Formats: sequence, C-alpha cells, structure tokens
Amino acid sequence: MSDALRTAPPQVPIGRIPVQDVRPSVDHGARPAKAVVGEEFEVVATVFREGHDAVNATLVLTDPDGAEQHHPMTCTNPGLNTWVARVSPDRTGWWSYRVEGWSDPYGTWEHDATIKVAADVDTELMLEEGALVLERAVDEVERTALQEQVLVDAVTALRDATRGDVVRLKAGTDPAVELELAARPLRDMVSPSVEHALLVERERALYGAWYELFPRSEGARYDEKEHRWVTGTLRTAAKRLPAVAGMGFDVVYLTPIHPIGQAAKKGPNNTLDARPDDPGSPYAIGSADGGHDAIHPDLGDFDDFDAFVAEARRLGLEVAMDLALQCSPDHPWVEAHPEWFTTRADGSIAYAENPPKKYQDIYPVNFDNDPEGIYAEVRRVVQVWIDHGVEIFRVDNPHTKPVEFWQWLIADVAKDHPGVIWLAEAFTKPAMMHTLGKVGFQQSYTYYAWRNTAAEIEEYLTELSGDAAAYMRPSFWPTTHDILTPYMQFGGPAAWKVRAALAATLVPTYGIYAGYELMEHVARPGAEEQIDNEKYEFKDRRWADYEPGGPREGQSLAGWLTMLNTIRREHPALHRLRNIRFHHVDDDNFVAYSKRRVLPDGTADVVLVVANLDPHSTRATTLRLDLPALGFEPGDSLEAHDLVTDQTWTWQRDVYVRLGPEVEPCHVVTLRRPW
Repeated sequence: MSDALRTAPPQVPIGRIPVQDVRPSVDHGARPAKAVVGEEFEVVATVFREGHDAVNATLVLTDPDGAEQHHPMTCTNPGLNTWVARVSPDRTGWWSYRVEGWSDPYGTWEHDATIKVAADVDTELMLEEGALVLERAVDEVERTALQEQVLVDAVTALRDATRGDVVRLKAGTDPAVELELAARPLRDMVSPSVEHALLVERERALYGAWYELFPRSEGARYDEKEHRWVTGTLRTAAKRLPAVAGMGFDVVYLTPIHPIGQAAKKGPNNTLDARPDDPGSPYAIGSADGGHDAIHPDLGDFDDFDAFVAEARRLGLEVAMDLALQCSPDHPWVEAHPEWFTTRADGSIAYAENPPKKYQDIYPVNFDNDPEGIYAEVRRVVQVWIDHGVEIFRVDNPHTKPVEFWQWLIADVAKDHPGVIWLAEAFTKPAMMHTLGKVGFQQSYTYYAWRNTAAEIEEYLTELSGDAAAYMRPSFWPTTHDILTPYMQFGGPAAWKVRAALAATLVPTYGIYAGYELMEHVARPGAEEQIDNEKYEFKDRRWADYEPGGPREGQSLAGWLTMLNTIRREHPALHRLRNIRFHHVDDDNFVAYSKRRVLPDGTADVVLVVANLDPHSTRATTLRLDLPALGFEPGDSLEAHDLVTDQTWTWQRDVYVRLGPEVEPCHVVTLRRPW
C-alpha cells in the first residue's frame, strides 16, 4: 500500500491485524513498567481481525542485549479477543515488550477442514490445502530436523489417498503437529504493537523487611549524677544490629544522622522551649558542623559510619539512609545560597508549614530558584553516601518537591548505580503518589495504617496489586515515628500482633519502627503520634530488660516479629504482590487472603492468612475457601499447617476458625494435598 493511502496523522495506522490496549502500559507507554528478577507478570492485549479466519498473538520480550524471546499468548475469552501471556525476566536492566498479532493459516485450515471433512464437503481440496500449509511451515520457519519431520510426516499422510479421509485429517491435526506449530508457528500478516519499556530491578526493590531506628537512642542513657542524657553513637548503634538481624530483618533504616541546627530548636513533644541539652529534631538538618554531607559530631565520624555499614553487611543487612531535603536556619546552604529558599514579604526566609502545623526549625528548599545549582548539589550529596555503602534512600516528603527533579535524580544515579532503591514517604493525594512511582521511586509508603476493616483492606489491596503494581510497590508500616493510630493506641497486644502479621504478609515489603516490640502505644494528646516522641528527645528502651532473665522477660514482641520474618523468608509466595487472592469469611470482622507461587521445580507454595481484626474479642466464624484460586479442585481435602501455632488440620472448602486475644489473632497457614 502506498504511503498516500495509509492513515495520516493525527491517527496512527491500526495494523493489518489490530492489536490494542496492551497492558501494562504506564502513561500510555511514556514510562516503563517495572518488575524484579524472577517476578512473573501478565501482559494482556486485545487482538482480532475481520472475517472468520483464525487470529493469534505472540508476546515478544526483548532483553537488555537486544535478544528477543517469543512467548505464545492465550485467548482467555474466545469471542471477546483478550490475549494473555505470563513472563518472568531473568536479569536486571532495561527490557522491552510488544505484542504481535498475526493471521494463523494453520488454525484457519484446521477449523475449516474439521467441519468440511466431517460433512464430506471439498474433502480432497481441504486435505491438499492442509498439506500446502504444512509445507509452508517447513519452508518458512526454522526448525531442527526432528521438529521438521513431524510436519513432513503429516504432509505425507494428508496426501496418502490409500488412507481414509478421517485418518488423513487426523494426521494433519495430530497433537504433535499442533504442539510443533504452537511452539514455532507459521505467521502471516504479523502486526506489532508499539514497544513498551520494562525496567527489571533487583529483588530488594519489591521484597524486604525494614527496621527503623534513631542511632542517637541506641546506647543512649540518662546520667543520674550529671542529670543529663548521654547520647548514643554510630558505634553503640552498631551493637543493636545483631538483634535486628536476629529478628530476620533485611534493611536497617537510619533517620537523619546529620548535624542539627540550634535556631528554633524543638524541645520535647515538639515544644519551642528547648533546653540546651535537648538534642532537637534530626530533620532540622544543618549547623556550623555541616549539612547533608556531614555526620553529627555526637554520633561519630565517617570511620564510625563505615564501621556501622560493614557490621550491617556482615549480618546480612542493607543500610537505608533518610534523605530529607530541608534545612535548619543554621544550614551552610542558607548563608552560601539564600536564593535556594523562599523569601517572605518582610525579607525573612519562610519556614515549613502544614497548617495548623508549624516547623519553625526547618526551611524548605525552593527548587524553582536556581534548579541547576540545587540539582547538582543534591546529586553530589547522594553520591557521598553511595560512596560510603548506602544503596537505599528513604525520601522524606518527596511530594513537596518537583516530580521532574526526582525523575532526573533517580535516573542520573541509576546510570552508574542501578541497584540503588528509593522509598517515597509521600502521604498525599493518589495522583502524586502514583506519579512518584511512575518516574522512578521503587517503593512507596501507603495508607495501610488507616485501613483497618476487612472491606478497606480488600479494596486497598485490590488497587495496589492491580494495574498500579506495574509501577508502584507498596511498603506497609503499622506505625512510624510520625504515626500511632487509634487502633494501635487502644487495641492492646492483639492489635500489635495482627497489624504486624498483616503488614508482613499482605505485601512483599513492610517496616517496623524500633519500639514496636514493646508496644509503645501512648499518644501525645491531640495527635496520632507517640508521646515523648523520639524525634525530639533521646529514648533508652533498656532492651536488655526484655531478654531472658531480665525483669521484663516475655513482654516483648521480638519473638513474634522473628516468627513473621522466618515465615516470609521460607515462603516465596509472600515475596510477590500481584498474586494475592481474597476469600470469604462469614464474620466481617475477619479477613482472609492467600498467595500462591509456582516454583522452578513445578511445586506450588501456597500460604493462607486468616485474621480477626477485632483486637478486643475472640470470635468464631466460618471461612469459605476459593479452592481453584488456591490451585486445588472443588471437593479436595487439604492439609493445613498453621505456622503460628504449629498445629496441623485437615480442611475442606468450609472451615471453622476461632481467633482473638484469648488464643492468637491470626492463622498463617500453608496448604497442600495430604498425599
């Protein structure tokens, strides 16, 4: 067809075999979909054609070296034209994928010949047409000699007039022929979709257990003689790492360790009347001792930081740093680059506000003032910490900075350090949260802490594990140094157990703030955060008191967290997000969901969680299992092993469950056939 006859802009040519609505497609292909090594994900497209001839589709996955992998697609709803393939990239890097629609001459012949030969209509003609199609398949598609022989034998049989017509037809439609042409099809009128980018990252971008701590509190103590606090250091904080690793965490996350400004320094519980010995908020970054590229002298120096990172690595932990792009009034940037901030009408620099909250100790950076200078300086700062072994950044309030800045920074860092991971702490409007994921953030804080009912949890996980999973990976935190919900304040131990269990099993990445083990549940009046908040003062948790033989032995949830992290490590189904399925429970105070993953050896790992969300009452109800979603047949009996209590039962579709503070608030169950 001449160019003059083709569709001209603003339309795009449809293709001889239309291929439409390819998914995942992030911002219509403007941004990459995401996966991690070994993660299965679905590519879906609508593929159809005119008339009654058979149509087919192939997913073409192109690896970072340009090598193509062809994956057959399956039509999941004949007549409605939805084609699906599941793929699993095997290494990191930039991949791409496209869907190719094509006319299927063998499928067309097989359909027509089966009908006509049975009716003795044009029998010889149909058998000869089948032979010609198979000869084309031999001539036009590369095969081994053995693969080719399957088709050659079928051609011979189709033309063998000494055989009966039905026998000849069966030779052309033999399962061996169908399998060979499914693997290496004869494709006419191949019509490709546009290419879609796919960024494949290391598994920590999707799966991991985080533990947050304030280094100054680890090893801090109150000196009774001097009537003052003695700060913890990076060296004393390193002594806490074996306990963190022993509970099974993968990442230790440090709140800011930089020098803290003295101007407008905050005192206990966010007051403005700080005493000289009060440490101030670590988020008020910068003093005469330096800024974002420096370490608070009370914590140590870079040798101490390097020792902390080395000890973490020895224990199998990665170190995550807080990147809070804001300054105290004492930050070196304020004097050197006053143009980087917002000046008010009275000539003063504007401090941070989120009415009615005021943060007099913090100056926000104005990224519209000298963006090139600010961008270059932040990139330099990030490199300082990468050079000292940091490969994960938890970014404070990224939604208050331009999205295009994060797109540039994350992409620029990835050029030389593709393994660096970014977690967005953006509690804000969905459009911003989703866009931060689209432009590069591998992970995102979520509103999990406020999703407390079964309906809320199912609705939220359906959203997060659906189309959004192609670009935004959730991180679930029951509490943080900023968040202590009423559910946690008043729910008692059952609430703290169940919220950790849900966070650890609903999504692949979750986090715990130090002190969770101790169920620190008392809030500052009028606020959903802890009283005597660690952001503004030292905290000596006296961890040794909770160890065996200590005065508070048995009062810690450390064992519960260790159990959850052990379950997570031992069950690969929990390392994935898109595989969650919900099951009906008669009592709406319960939630039930499963995750299933087929392993390389062909076996399936199946984990089911059932939780009573009422932390105050022990309840009994009936669970109704969706057996096909679990990979079983209706009527199957299942061996259910509870990883919380180590009990084993035989379950059918309908299961009696009793959970709550008198027993345990949840089951975490593995399921398999008993034979």
